[in-house]
Amino acid sequence: MIKFVLMVNRQGQTRLSRYYHSVELSRRAALEADVVRYCLSRKKDQCSFVEYKDFKLVYRQYAALYIVVGITDSENELSIYELVHNFVEVLDKYFSRVIMFNLDRVHIILDEIIQNGHIVETNKSRILAPLTTIDKMVDS
Repeated sequence: MIKFVLMVNRQGQTRLSRYYHSVELSRRAALEADVVRYCLSRKKDQCSFVEYKDFKLVYRQYAALYIVVGITDSENELSIYELVHNFVEVLDKYFSRVIMFNLDRVHIILDEIIQNGHIVETNKSRILAPLTTIDKMVDS
């Protein structure tokens, strides 16, 4: 099961966070800071799968953005690694460039891919279908 998804810049600032299990707001900031510090301090030649406390971290870097996914021990790390890549491809297909000013759209995309901590959709066209419909309604 996926516990959380974080999008973080190189400076360690969280740009997006989505939790799929309950974490108190007061603990989220500390958890995010600790996870981000741990992932950003690793070298490029090190593995992108990390044991961290009672779960695993899977992360990938794309340009100046890190995407970190916290998962349970029973989850397959390679499938999550590919899920992150699929997520980035969907973002690239929809936005082309700037995504940080459209975080509401990023949340919609993430919600189409993951629900209640489980992967429900990986087809790019199906993931983007709700946004395409919204965009058509706004344009008309």
